[in-house]
Amino acid sequence: MPTIFDLVETGLSLNPGIACSTKRGGKWHPTSVADFREQIEAFALGLHAIGIRKGDRVALHSENSTEWLVIDQAILSLGAVTVPIYTTQHPDQTRYIIENAEARVYIVSTEELFESQRTFMDQAVERISAIGILGSYADRMQTYAEILDKGRALRGSYPDLHLKIQQNVSPEDLATLIYTSGTTGTPKGVMLSHSNLASSVVAVSERLPFDAARHRGDNMLSYLPLAHALERAATIVYLYIGSSIHFVEDFTEIADDFKVVRPLHMATVPRLLEKVHAAIRKNAAAAGGLKGKLAMWAISLAENYDVTSTTHSLKLRLADRLVFSKIRDKVFGGNLQALTSGGAALAPVVMSFFNGIGIFCGQGYGLTETSPVISIYKKGHLKPGSIGLPVIDVEVKIADDGEILARGPNIMQGYYKMPDQTAEVMSEGGWFHTGDIGHLDEDGHLYITDRKKQLFKLSTGKYVAPTPVEVALTSTPFIEQAIVVGSERKYCGALLVLDTAAVREHFGEAVASASDEDLPVNPDVVALIEESVTGANEGLSHWEQIKKHCILARPFTIEADEMTPTMKLRRRTIRQRYQSQIDALYAET
Repeated sequence: MPTIFDLVETGLSLNPGIACSTKRGGKWHPTSVADFREQIEAFALGLHAIGIRKGDRVALHSENSTEWLVIDQAILSLGAVTVPIYTTQHPDQTRYIIENAEARVYIVSTEELFESQRTFMDQAVERISAIGILGSYADRMQTYAEILDKGRALRGSYPDLHLKIQQNVSPEDLATLIYTSGTTGTPKGVMLSHSNLASSVVAVSERLPFDAARHRGDNMLSYLPLAHALERAATIVYLYIGSSIHFVEDFTEIADDFKVVRPLHMATVPRLLEKVHAAIRKNAAAAGGLKGKLAMWAISLAENYDVTSTTHSLKLRLADRLVFSKIRDKVFGGNLQALTSGGAALAPVVMSFFNGIGIFCGQGYGLTETSPVISIYKKGHLKPGSIGLPVIDVEVKIADDGEILARGPNIMQGYYKMPDQTAEVMSEGGWFHTGDIGHLDEDGHLYITDRKKQLFKLSTGKYVAPTPVEVALTSTPFIEQAIVVGSERKYCGALLVLDTAAVREHFGEAVASASDEDLPVNPDVVALIEESVTGANEGLSHWEQIKKHCILARPFTIEADEMTPTMKLRRRTIRQRYQSQIDALYAET
């Protein structure tokens, strides 16, 4: 198995023009393949000049950008170890990560981000670097440009130095420490080698739902954080197949970015797809008249599209010509062929909708500990609710208690400095215990039910997997977040958070003067959410159905420690914080 920078170099040689482009201040700033290569070499030698050697850890705390990729590749080419940190990470966790990893250099993007870390930085690292310009700390800080200059000077004296250093890096060397955000407990540093990551990159590239050879240099859109294993692996795949990566500046502007970038593919999470689906449906309904009826007819066809089908009916072909082609052009830029969804469960109706309108949409599954891919879609073999087929060289089996186990070249080296925690998830024969409950069907397709630790039992004896219920609730147009409760209770309840923008748009002037805090008690809003919950219940078993719910006045946030940086709910924290509201759901009336 090659090293990561070997894979990237292979892809750069296939790319005819732009390696990456980053949007800043509303303008796109492209970087050619030649400049990308040169900056990787220069930054690597710059790090070498300030003392970074094989095995040293370098913390990278930044938003997505071309520079992020340059720095990562530079670190890897030295045989050093990248320690990515989310920009949304709580300062206490950032400190823990930097100190636990024993990072020698801390690279930060902005003054604002650095300010939250200043109090402990003197003791944490030897050197600080900034992608942008920091107004203070100049005695210990060097900018991205200054490190490039150091590297270029060293290259002038030793032209072959970078190549010689690269030749000492093995595929089995540690490449990265990715600290899992965790819904409970202390973050764990997942140790992934070059070989671990490369195995996933190669395996995924063989499952792409488009012909990569015909799309060399085509644009890919990136908005998920590169600190997350999913997006990081996706960008390496893009570079490996010779594509051009475009990093958005502001997620709220992604609709405009689609039109400008005209991407071929994007990795995403289900919530964005749910919102896009809901918006398209709402706009069609609002159109009214014959145009609106035609659009709603077509959308209904797409929502009921059989993703296992390999042919399109006459009705669907007509809908494509009259409606879907316009959606693909106006909403997605006209070139989008595929979407990869991961990180959470994708509602089957959303999966059907996108495939029905002519944009391939499939799911993948894995964890940081699996580099991150265990299974992913295979074009022509989609199944509703499936998270795909195990990738090449990865074995999957289901334990007696329903837990998904995986074994293969993608499995981590272990948790950094945590042998006991490593032993807890690794069993004899190299099997990794995912913590997810699922099953394999007769064709080898993998399905996930829920997290093992999230299953709860009602007082009636029935077990409930909360995630599918929460997906059903948040798939409705007016519910943004949901958490299902009911352990040892008679029935399921839910704490709900409004999609305030959708609610305001729905009611218009009637709620214009109401604050966001007022909306949950507005009688019309209460009735609307009651209707939404009733609709969500229709597809659930009777013991899973939500009998009572509470609409909260504010959303769950990372800042309030109710969500992880990867947007997963911290269930224990939420339950403790809203215990009185939960108790009220079960009060006798």
